[in-house]
Amino acid sequence: MECDYCAYNAYDEDEEEYYCSVNLDEDDMARFMSHKYKKCPYFKNGDEYRVVRHQM
Repeated sequence: MECDYCAYNAYDEDEEEYYCSVNLDEDDMARFMSHKYKKCPYFKNGDEYRVVRHQM
């Protein structure tokens, strides 16, 4: 799943679960929750080694 590698995927120790930490306003949240996207428009690759692997 795309969320597993997203830079916005944060862990909440109190709830013991991951959540999306993107700060969305009410309209953006409604669009996001409607599942009209094929891919998440807020995805940001959190793989810090991606650039290094590309240079090899």
